[in-house]
Amino acid sequence: MKNVEKYQRGYFMPPVESLKWTRKEYIDHAPMWCSVDLRDGNQALIIPMSLDEKLEFFNHLVKIGFKEIEIGFPAASETEYEFCRTLIEKNMIPDDVTIQVLTQSREHIIKKTFEAIDGAKHAVVHLYNSTSVAQREQVFRKSKEEIVKIAADGARLCNEYREKAKGNIIFEYSPESFTGTEPEFALEICNAVLDIWQPSADKKVIINLPVTVEMSLPHIYASQVEYMCDNLKYRENVIVSLHPHNDRGCAVADSELGLLAGADRIEGTCFGNGERTGNVDIVTLAMNMFSHGVDPKLDFSDMPALVELYERVTRMKVYERSPYAGRLVFAAFSGSHQDAIAKGMKWRDEKDPDHWTVPYLPIDPKDVGREYDGDVIRINSQSGKGGIGYLLEQKYGYNLPKKMRENFGYAIKNVSDHKHKELMPEEIYEIFKNNYLNVSSPVSVSESHFVQETDGTITASVTAAIPGKGTAVYSASGNGRLDAVANALKNAIPLDFTIESYEEHAIDRHSSAEAVSYVGISANGKTVWGAGRNTDIIVSSINALLSAINHILKD
Repeated sequence: MKNVEKYQRGYFMPPVESLKWTRKEYIDHAPMWCSVDLRDGNQALIIPMSLDEKLEFFNHLVKIGFKEIEIGFPAASETEYEFCRTLIEKNMIPDDVTIQVLTQSREHIIKKTFEAIDGAKHAVVHLYNSTSVAQREQVFRKSKEEIVKIAADGARLCNEYREKAKGNIIFEYSPESFTGTEPEFALEICNAVLDIWQPSADKKVIINLPVTVEMSLPHIYASQVEYMCDNLKYRENVIVSLHPHNDRGCAVADSELGLLAGADRIEGTCFGNGERTGNVDIVTLAMNMFSHGVDPKLDFSDMPALVELYERVTRMKVYERSPYAGRLVFAAFSGSHQDAIAKGMKWRDEKDPDHWTVPYLPIDPKDVGREYDGDVIRINSQSGKGGIGYLLEQKYGYNLPKKMRENFGYAIKNVSDHKHKELMPEEIYEIFKNNYLNVSSPVSVSESHFVQETDGTITASVTAAIPGKGTAVYSASGNGRLDAVANALKNAIPLDFTIESYEEHAIDRHSSAEAVSYVGISANGKTVWGAGRNTDIIVSSINALLSAINHILKD
């Protein structure tokens, strides 16, 4: 690719080796979560949310379980300021929820920020200034000492305004563009701010290490985070926070490795909305923990409701393949995948295991408010008999014999291939019903009577309507009722067939128990299937036989 020489690695390794995080296997507890949907996420929208939309989203974030929510940059616009004041004045912030507001290290902005949070019971004032080489040289054109002074001056101003404020206010500092900053300088400026704020056990300080722009592989970021965690002053009273963006598509990995490296807190958004490629997707991050048996302390059990709200108020879309939340993330179209899922679900029914191990499904879709039928097994021309049969069983209660599933599967695939579209469950059931179930044309049976003979055989008298012959009674004997009916029908129609398979099961839908029968007959060198359904098992089996016979006669 052309112009590759234009680019170079713009990150910095820590001055000492920081690899303790590599010895950890997984994240064993939930971090502190801070949603920035209403600030970072909102500022990245083409059409920012209205006040009512932000209030609705805020309430839903609280419902999910967020205890810290960054609500905006109140000095940036009157809309942001009004939102903050509305939450406080209308007493909409639960006592266990802390709002967070962002401010640059400039006095008039800090002053306006403290005015905005006046009356809040719990608030985080988030101070930041940019520290990277590129920002220092190109944007601010200041020395390291001057950049440190910007941060220190802002920290002192925060102290002064907090002394006059009411409520529980804690501070957060971000060396913005941390990933493009020399780790030694990031440490120096953070420690300078900490010296001013003097964190204590009852007044902790948050040091946020933002991936303002992703520049490295995730393990580099983890090493940077570990270096900071190991060398920050007052560490026992400092909450190390991460705010990863997704420029290289690695925000989730940055966050996970950063937590292994010692971070305590994550700032991100639902579904990863944010500037450029977005923030870390908290849904994915939290659900990854959930899939390892770790409670993320956030409740995504009604994922469809969150998706609906998010798409409506942000005018953004959750990608169909977005982990855990996308419309198709649990969907299996492939025949082999469908078969494995169907067998895995059957195994669960048989064994009732303690843990979820179904092939191809990392979590139970029902744990995020999704259903097996329609969400998991999806039918198109690539689907297989296992998935099609599973859907018919789960949705409508028909447990087709293995060979019949194969026959029906080919029929469904042919329809989907011809129409070039996915088939919905109701369409699949309609095909089954029209072609296999209680098919009473061209031959129909209105009555059947049976006599037990002394030699153990059964004689059947069948009243059948035959095209060209009208309605008549036909009799024959067999080694069972269905065999006797089959022999009687052979006397009525010019078709030589043999019953190859018969299965039955009860079906209980809408409080009326019925029997379903499946019959496979061989004729003219091929096996054809039919199904019958009735409250009487004998009638059900005859209907299944007739369905198979009529299938052949129609052909």
